[in-house]
Amino acid sequence: MITTSAGTGLRTTRATTTQRSWRWLGLLVLSSLLHLQIHTANAVTVYYQAGTQAALAAAASPTAGGNYTGPAAYSPVTLQPPAPPGPTAFPTQFSLQLTNAVPQNASVAQNGSFFGFSIEMSVVNQVIGFNSSVLYVPFLNLMANLQQRVGRINIRVGGNTQETATLVESTPDGKILEKDKEGATNPTQTPPLVYTPDLLYMLRNVSDLVNVRWYLGVPFNDTSNFRLQIVERGQEILGDYLIGLQVGNEPDLYAGHGHRNPGYAPQDYFNDFGLMVTAMNNDPLISQRSKQLLLGPSVQVLWTPEQVWDTGFVSAYSEELAYLAVERYQTDNCAVAFPGSDSTFHDPQQTFPTFLTHGSATGLVQQYLNSTAFALQNGKSLLMFETNTASCGGFPGISNSFGAALWGVDYALQMAAVNFGGALFHVGGQSVAYNPFTPPPTNQSTFHQWTIGSIYYSALVVAEALGPTNTSRVLDLQANSGNQFSPAYGIWENGALARVVLINFVNDPSGASDTSVSLSLTDAAISEGQVQVKYLLPQPGGQINDIANFTWAGQTFGGNFASDGRPQGALNVSSAPCANGVCTIRVPAPGAAIVFLNDNGSGGNDALSAGPATTFSTTAYTKTRNTATVDPSVLASSNGHSGSTFGRLGSTSADATKNGAVERAGAMVGAGVAGVVAVVAGLLVL
Repeated sequence: MITTSAGTGLRTTRATTTQRSWRWLGLLVLSSLLHLQIHTANAVTVYYQAGTQAALAAAASPTAGGNYTGPAAYSPVTLQPPAPPGPTAFPTQFSLQLTNAVPQNASVAQNGSFFGFSIEMSVVNQVIGFNSSVLYVPFLNLMANLQQRVGRINIRVGGNTQETATLVESTPDGKILEKDKEGATNPTQTPPLVYTPDLLYMLRNVSDLVNVRWYLGVPFNDTSNFRLQIVERGQEILGDYLIGLQVGNEPDLYAGHGHRNPGYAPQDYFNDFGLMVTAMNNDPLISQRSKQLLLGPSVQVLWTPEQVWDTGFVSAYSEELAYLAVERYQTDNCAVAFPGSDSTFHDPQQTFPTFLTHGSATGLVQQYLNSTAFALQNGKSLLMFETNTASCGGFPGISNSFGAALWGVDYALQMAAVNFGGALFHVGGQSVAYNPFTPPPTNQSTFHQWTIGSIYYSALVVAEALGPTNTSRVLDLQANSGNQFSPAYGIWENGALARVVLINFVNDPSGASDTSVSLSLTDAAISEGQVQVKYLLPQPGGQINDIANFTWAGQTFGGNFASDGRPQGALNVSSAPCANGVCTIRVPAPGAAIVFLNDNGSGGNDALSAGPATTFSTTAYTKTRNTATVDPSVLASSNGHSGSTFGRLGSTSADATKNGAVERAGAMVGAGVAGVVAVVAGLLVL
């Protein structure tokens, strides 16, 4: 974790923006991650789902992990992989002849930060930090990995739990967030939340360390009493790091969930949105900028976006709408998550193959093609504001499989290709199988680390595919005569072909289904010799049903409870031969590859130029009475070694002198080495 000087974190982060930035520079001291122990509530769930964890695991018809009844986020369940389709259904050799110039049907220019995250509001103190003074190091490292590749990460804090959330100045036990489980109603058992301004300071302190921008959800359950404090305080605390305000989460499900009267329709949402606009306009504490950060309608499955557009929603609220938004999961596991509901049961073993085809991605986006075009015509961007493999917790054995990592790459690039403006993959609690990243259960935090899920690997691949220039235009290449097991995408950056992404969904450890792709250009020659290639692969000898130890360019985050957020292992960038203007790229079955066509490692956003990300180490023990800061004179040569080796620690006991640090001078990074921040001791910050 990262912590400010003991006892001053809350007061420091409530200073002015300039004071806060300088004080953060003075307070950041780094030591070891190995002594992390945060005492938080045991219930780390998106919703209060009694018995869900065991039901999710038991329903998976597993080949392994059949007796597992623990949290779904760490499930060892694996499923049977589908058999290879055979040479007739899957030609393994094909050509891609591309133009160096951008094709007319390529997407609009996409930001490198296209692939972001949606974190359920009820679990931010489990995923992001304990409070504004204690931030979780693995989370910061994971975000820094993406920042290193594209410069910025977009995160939404919200979900169903945003709707009934209420900001209070403090809670009786001092926590930044509390769940009222006794007050949980409606089919999803979503608990009402109370939270303090320190939650917002926590988000801001993250942004002071890594370039995270935030979407927040405004409570929408009571149109007679809009609770706008999250806007008032959010704009004050987050400043320009606040980029959007969601008004209504899945309003098409309101009637079924008991949030509105039966028959609630798109016109009713239009009217309620107008009430919110009026309330914000009448609030003198809300800035003009914040009044223009709204987004909607965030419909899920019961209404089509067109039904909302037909109300005149966009034209009526164009000045207030920063984005248009929808939400969608490929399928759901609600019948298992909520026994007794009228949801359809989806058998995981039968469902698994539906994720392992390009048709999954194209089928998901097909229904939004009118809306992405409509958004652009109206000067807006359509966001996929919440998505993942399956709602209601996902499927153990599917959502955490290597197949899901390939699915995430294909789905995200397909959304980029059809002009979505961004996609946020959801993060829930420990009862969820699809998390990109999950902290360990509280009672294991002294000896277990984080679990990095399939979707985080997808995020890394898509980040490198799009790059940091925000000029990348994406095209589905309809590769292999449109074969559903071997999709490919071209990425044109700054007006020229820069990268090609190749995916092989087939599971065949024998190698017989590996593809061989001949890549050439019609209007420019490919340099003779070789091009650089990075591979997303299961562990050596692994298959598409594997649930751990995947590798991206040879580096991994390991299995369950194994990661501090930094990729482990040596970077492995492969070479593919080029001759007579044709490069031959092999893609293992299963696997994905990015082919880098620019610079061959000499500079720019290519396979080799990006150095290691700035990373973070623990600054304090939380096993003691409060926290302890590390003597910077020892830290300077520690390189993140165990805190037990330090000669002196600053005291944080109630009757002792507090110890602080001065000036975050910069980060020193090197291959495989955590970033070290230069500090000077002796400044007491009050």
